[in-house]
Order: sequence, then structure tokens, then C-alpha cells
Amino acid sequence: MTKGLVRGFRATSVSQNPASDIAPKRTLSAKGRLVLQTGASTTIAAPASWGGHFWGRTLCSEDSTGKFSCVTGDCGSDKLKCSGNGAAPPATLAEFTLDGAGGLNFFDVSLVDGYNVPMLVVPQGGSGEKCTATGCMEDLNDACPSELKVMGMDGREGVVVGKSTCEAFNSPQYCCSGAYGTPDTCKPSAYSAIFKSVTPSTPTYI
Repeated sequence: MTKGLVRGFRATSVSQNPASDIAPKRTLSAKGRLVLQTGASTTIAAPASWGGHFWGRTLCSEDSTGKFSCVTGDCGSDKLKCSGNGAAPPATLAEFTLDGAGGLNFFDVSLVDGYNVPMLVVPQGGSGEKCTATGCMEDLNDACPSELKVMGMDGREGVVVGKSTCEAFNSPQYCCSGAYGTPDTCKPSAYSAIFKSVTPSTPTYI
């Protein structure tokens, strides 16, 4: 897994560039709630030694009873705020560990849990050989094999997300479990190679 290293990282700016609005979820505070309109951005201060994920929820709506849900990245809380819940896969994850080994900060964008939105992490003011932008700004839905594609509920949205092979097939080979639960036996698959060819800096399998 390729990760970036950066010193002095304490704030994250989240920007929304795709054509549809998203509801990002950050686990810095279970009380937080955030909706980004197209082209908007926000800055979130992170405490020392924080670790967690950011992800985007898309195609969100609220029904007549007030239940909030999203077609992709939903956290199952039935509300805009996730109250500490994680994302239901498939979801693109931006992962951060602050003040990790050697006092360094680690970050990556992962497709291990599948793909729902393009995402890029760009360090500001850091130093180090691997302190470079990482992520996937390609729309992978077109490249997604048919067996991993998830269509919108009414079909009009087309392909909305790409499943991970673990979620799609639920087998030890693709979930890196059982006999495949070690680095020596958990190998990239033909599916992960497809995504790796499009976005080489992004982890695509466990």
C-alpha cells in the first residue's frame, strides 16, 4: 500500500468539484454534519494524533418521514449526521493517521472498499520524499467490469458505484481471509489490476 508522508499537517480542506452535490462524512466529530454544494469547499481542523476517514455520500434524499439516505456511501443513521457510523461499501475512502510512526502523518486514498466518487489528497506545506498528491480523479464507473457495477435504483443514473471484489464475490480469495489472509497469499486480482492501471497510486486491494 502506497502512503504519503507529511510533517506539520493539521487541517484538511474538502472541496466538491463533480457535477452533483455530495454530503461528505468525516469522523472528527460525531456531532458534525456537512453538505457541500457543487464547487464549494470547507476546512476542518484535526486534533493531534487523530486517525480516521473521509468519504463522500451521493444521490442523497429525505423521504416524507424525514429519513435521510444516500444511494452511495450511506452510513445507515437515517439522518444527515452519521453519529460515528462508517460508510457502507462501495465507497472511496481518504484515510489519515496524524502523528503516526516517527511522528509522521500518513495519508492515502483507498479503493479497497470499492469506488463511488473521484478523490484526491493534496498535502500543503509538508516535506518528505512521499509528500505528494495521491488519489484517483478518474471516473472509474466506465472502466468497472459489469459484475462489479451497481446501477442507480431507478436506472436513470446509470452506473453509480463500483463494488470491491470482496463485496461482490464474498470469497476468501478476494477478501484476503482464511487461506488468503497473509501478504504472501493475498495477491492482486485481474480486477484490481484494471483499476490500478487507471489510478496507480491508489490502493485497490487489501
